[in-house]
Amino acid sequence: MKNYQKYTKQYFLPPVRCMDWAEKDSVESAPVWCSVDLRDGNQALIEPMTLEQKVAFFQLLVKIGFKEIEVGFPAASDTEYTFLRTLIENDLIPDDVTVQVLTQAREHIIRKTFEAIKGAKNVIVHVYNSTSVAQREQVFKKDKAAILKIAVEGAKLLKQLTDEAGAKYRFEYSPESFSGTEPEYALEVCNAVLDVWQPTADRKAVINIPTTVETSMPHVFAQQCEYISKNLKYRENVVLSLHPHNDRGCGVATAEMGLLAGADRIEGTLFGNGERTGNVDIVTLAMNMFSQGVDPQLDFSDMPSVCTKYTEYTQMEVSPRQPYAGALVFAAFSGSHQDAIAKGMQWRREHKEPHWNVPYLPIDPQDVGREYQTDVIRINSQSGKGGVGFILQENYGLDLPPKFKEAMGYAAKGVSDRTHKELKPAEVYRVFVEQFVENRGAFDVPECHFKQLPDGISAAVTVMEKGKPSKVVNADGNGRLDAVTNALKSYFNIDFVLTTYEQRAMSEKSDSNALSFVGLEKDGKHYWGAGVDEDIIQSSINALVSALNNYLAK
Repeated sequence: MKNYQKYTKQYFLPPVRCMDWAEKDSVESAPVWCSVDLRDGNQALIEPMTLEQKVAFFQLLVKIGFKEIEVGFPAASDTEYTFLRTLIENDLIPDDVTVQVLTQAREHIIRKTFEAIKGAKNVIVHVYNSTSVAQREQVFKKDKAAILKIAVEGAKLLKQLTDEAGAKYRFEYSPESFSGTEPEYALEVCNAVLDVWQPTADRKAVINIPTTVETSMPHVFAQQCEYISKNLKYRENVVLSLHPHNDRGCGVATAEMGLLAGADRIEGTLFGNGERTGNVDIVTLAMNMFSQGVDPQLDFSDMPSVCTKYTEYTQMEVSPRQPYAGALVFAAFSGSHQDAIAKGMQWRREHKEPHWNVPYLPIDPQDVGREYQTDVIRINSQSGKGGVGFILQENYGLDLPPKFKEAMGYAAKGVSDRTHKELKPAEVYRVFVEQFVENRGAFDVPECHFKQLPDGISAAVTVMEKGKPSKVVNADGNGRLDAVTNALKSYFNIDFVLTTYEQRAMSEKSDSNALSFVGLEKDGKHYWGAGVDEDIIQSSINALVSALNNYLAK
């Protein structure tokens, strides 16, 4: 690819090696979550949300469990200002929820922000200024001392206005474009801000480290984060927050490694909405913790509803492959995958396994509101016997014999291949009924009469062949099914071997109570039929008739 030489590393490693995070293998507890959907996410939409949509989204975030929500940049527009005033004046902010507002470190913007938050009970005022080399040199044309002064003056004004209001607002500072800033300089600025605020245990400050534009691999950011965490002043009274973006597609990894490196808090959005490639996806982060046995303190147990509301409010679609949330993320079309899932589910039932360990499913789909019957095993031309058998058992209580599953799998795949579409469970069941239960293309047996003999059974079998008058055929056998088999062999003048005869008790999902399967072999090939009837004998005869019809059709 041309022009790669114009690019070079745009990040800085910390002055000392910081690799303690690499010794850890998992996040052991949930961070403080702060949703920025209503600010960072909203400003990235083609059509920003209306007031009504923002209120509804705020209520959704509260319902999910967010305790800190960045509601906007109230000095940026009348809409942003009005939204915050609507939340406050209509008492829509629960007592245990903190709203966060963003402001640049500029006096008139800070003062406007403080007008907007009057009357709110729990507030974080989030002030920022850019500290990167590129911004210092190209945008502000100021040296390090001048940029530090902007941050400190902004911090002082936040403290002054809070004191004048007689409030106990909390403060947050972000060295914007941290990813392009020398870590030791970013640390210097953050510590200077903290010296102004003098955070205490009951009024902690938030230092937020944003990957405003993601420029490095996640392990580099982890080292930067650990360096900041270890060298911040007042560390016990500081909440170290991360605000990862996803420009390299590594937002989730960056956040997870940053938590290992000492961060306490994550700012992000549902499904990763945000400018350019988006913010870190809080849904994925939270569900990753959930899948490792950690309570994320957020509730995504009705994921389909969350997805629907998110799309309604933002007009953004949730990708069908979005981790944990997409419509297809639990779907298995591959035959081998389906077989493994079906066997894994059966193994769990048999062993009463308390922990989830089903192949190909990192979590139980039901934990996020998905259903096994419709969301997990999906049938198309790539599917196999295991998936088809799973669909019929889960949805219709049909426990197919192993060899029959193979025949049923080929039948369903054939229909999908010819129609070029996925088969829904009802369509799979229809294939089963049409090809193995009701198939009477060649003949039918409308009635049989049996007579007990000293050494067996005599059967009078009525055969109704297509296009011919019905005929009664008599034959003997060692049992009813054997006698009917002999009658049909005689009528059609063919010889075959009855290789399989199995019966199943129908589950509660079916209103019938007798299910029979018959397999026969002729010239080295196998043919199958199934019979469903309240009478066990009749169901077995129906299965035999279906199997023989399948042979005659070939």
